[in-house]
Amino acid sequence: FDQADLFKARTESGVCRVICFSPRHDLTLPQMTSQAIRRVIDTWNDEFLTLGSRKEIRYIQIFENRGEMMGCSNPHPHCQLWGTSSIPNEPARETRRFRAFWKKHGECMLCRYVDLELKAGVRCIEQNEGFLAVVPFWAVWPFETLVMSKFHAGALPEFSHLQKDQLAALIQALTARYDRLFQVPFPYTMGIHQHPTTRKAYPEWHFHLHYLPPLLRSATIRKFMVGFELLASPQRDLTPEEAAARLLRV
Repeated sequence: FDQADLFKARTESGVCRVICFSPRHDLTLPQMTSQAIRRVIDTWNDEFLTLGSRKEIRYIQIFENRGEMMGCSNPHPHCQLWGTSSIPNEPARETRRFRAFWKKHGECMLCRYVDLELKAGVRCIEQNEGFLAVVPFWAVWPFETLVMSKFHAGALPEFSHLQKDQLAALIQALTARYDRLFQVPFPYTMGIHQHPTTRKAYPEWHFHLHYLPPLLRSATIRKFMVGFELLASPQRDLTPEEAAARLLRV
């Protein structure tokens, strides 16, 4: 028996960058204008193009940890960008699912999902001409949201100027709604998922953002994954429809 079948390790090279949202220490995304958020989006776009052109970078993960509860050690509002030499677990899994759906149905999975959510209407909490935010049908965290483009695109550089403006407006509206829910700066982890940067074509990929907040019933009561949820399968404290209704009331 070759232990290499079980024990595999290798080095991971890449680039880590921090992007500050504003020169002001006290200004967070929901307090910024959509024009200011648009400048942040332009920085995301430029970094995606710059790092994505490097042969050794195969994926670019942009994410924000907001709040001390999420382990944010620097109070200045910011996000991080990691460019990695391998495709991380979650984007790799999404790539497999997107590709399988594309091969089976001949269309994009999230394009179909956007249409279904718009028809149902009960889980939609923010939208404009270009983007939709929903509490996804499969949500694990009580107030988890998924932001998707209403048009098919795999990454920010494919957006028009107007579509980047629309994304900025939706981010501002969604994060402001989060802050109103419990009347506190709402903690969350946000991640932008875009296609890998491997110089291959990814027609099945659809741009989206995950917002994963830990709060459950108030600003001080948080959700923990324990017991059956940790060892078997997550259980819902709220249905996605109930969570969407609460977010829509604020």
